[in-house]
Parts: sequence; C-alpha cells; structure tokens
Amino acid sequence: MIRLQSLLRTGAEAFAAALMAAMFATFILQVVVRYTARMEWVAVNMPWLQPMNYGWTLEFCLALWVWLIFWGNAFVVRQNDHVTFDILYLAVPPHVRKVFAIITGLAIAIALLASLSPTWDRFMILRLKKTATLGDLFGDWIRMRDVYVIYIVFLLAVAARYFWQVWSAFRYGVEEPILPGEERVKP
Repeated sequence: MIRLQSLLRTGAEAFAAALMAAMFATFILQVVVRYTARMEWVAVNMPWLQPMNYGWTLEFCLALWVWLIFWGNAFVVRQNDHVTFDILYLAVPPHVRKVFAIITGLAIAIALLASLSPTWDRFMILRLKKTATLGDLFGDWIRMRDVYVIYIVFLLAVAARYFWQVWSAFRYGVEEPILPGEERVKP
C-alpha cells in the first residue's frame, strides 16, 4: 500500500512538473516571438514567426496555470504544507483536537461535495463555449469545459482527502502537532 501511495504521489508530482515545464516553454516562446517581431529580417526570412500566429500562447499559459493550481492542490500539496490558524486547536487537549478534526473535515468535505451539482450545471453551459484561441492549436473540438474540468477533479479529490482525514482521526486519533523549532522523531 505504501509503495502504491508513493507511486501515485510521484506520478502526480511528475504531471505537475510537466504542466510547469509546458507553461515555461510557452512563456519562453512568447518572449522570443515578441522580441523577434521587431527585427525586420526575421519577418522577411521567417514568416512563421509572426506574432499573429502565436495568440494562443496566452490562453494556453492561463489554461496550464488553472490546471497546475487545482491539480497541485488536489494531489501534490500535503496537509501540513498548508498555512493554518491553529491557536485554538493547539490550546485544547488531544481528545478535543480529534473532535475538531472530525467536525471540520466533515464540514469541508460535505461543502465541497454540495458544490459539485451547481458546478456541474455550470459546466454544462461551458461545453457550448469555445475557447478564444486554443482552437488554433488543438482544433475546433476544445471547449471551455475542457479547460476547467480539473475543478471537478479537485472537488472530488479534496473531499476524499478530508473524508480520509476524518476516518483516520476517528479511528486513530490526531497526531501531536509539530511546533516551530521541533522535529518529529520517528519510532
């Protein structure tokens, strides 16, 4: 089970890294096209490098950014990597922390799942809307729904993570928090 978790985590990180690499390469392409467009000899000798052919790069970078944010937060960012306001949580005894973890975990997971239906309804509208420029790159089949479908994946994955956290807290309790300057000692 640990090996499968590690493999899935590595795959998720690799996909996030590929998204970042594609976004960076597209950004570099934007810079090259923008600055070579001012050189007359480039326009004459390399007509394929005309800026009007690269309008899709901005929308492509934005789509990659949306995917990177929601993919990363769903599958790559760990629970203890988040910024938390835990003054009250740290001030109470462990059995109360367990109750806090169960209540907040259930509230977050249920809220995310409750937002799924209205979000899906909005996605049905987005299936009709074409992207402004990505059709130049991918063809006429790509729709705005395809760009934002990662949000549905995010809702489901984060809700599942919080349900798992609730189950873990219910079954095993909560871990003692690591305070600043402390290190967790592995048994």
